[in-house]
Amino acid sequence: MGRQHSSSGWKGKESKLMKTEDALNIIGGSLSKPSKMPGWSIGLPAKECKTGSKLRKVKGSTCYNCYALKGCYVFPVVQDAQYRRLAAIKSTQWVEAMAHLINSKKPDVFRWHDSGDVQDLDHLFKIYKVCAKTPTKTHWLPTREAWIKDHVSQAPKNLTIRFSMPMIDQAAAGGWANTSTVVSAGATCPAPRQGNECKDCRNCWNKEIKNIAYGKH
Repeated sequence: MGRQHSSSGWKGKESKLMKTEDALNIIGGSLSKPSKMPGWSIGLPAKECKTGSKLRKVKGSTCYNCYALKGCYVFPVVQDAQYRRLAAIKSTQWVEAMAHLINSKKPDVFRWHDSGDVQDLDHLFKIYKVCAKTPTKTHWLPTREAWIKDHVSQAPKNLTIRFSMPMIDQAAAGGWANTSTVVSAGATCPAPRQGNECKDCRNCWNKEIKNIAYGKH
């Protein structure tokens, strides 16, 4: 994990114009549209979370009752699509395909991983490249992968990385510019008070908001 890049060096060369149909095939399917959120996302299998898959066995952790392992997420068609997207990350065209699809969507916010998490350093750096190629979009990357802290300074300016605290009612960690917590009382996320939707709130994408406290479900 020792590779270094400048935050301005992610964009690279522009490829020929890609067709949407080709981009969808490259990433292994469509982007996801969480009903709660204003923008688009991409879902990976929660079972493949490097840290989350361990935390879901720990009572009191924020992953113990993971929403991405219940409901429609367990349908075979959804699982198959998530694993296709996971495998697609290895494609040399994945960055261009993701950038094409995100640039074609409205509004101007994108959440990485409504299910799943960053897999490794190559995955993280590919996300950085996608963000650099979508400069009019604001990206939010929630993660429980603590090693990413060593690479936050290299992230493009339009990407907010929030470290998600692993335990319920755990204080926000030091050393991270942006975090999120899950609390039994004192939640700051307004979604439960407005139909479980973000509405016009964009705090998760806002670097000026140091910590977001989500209410315990």
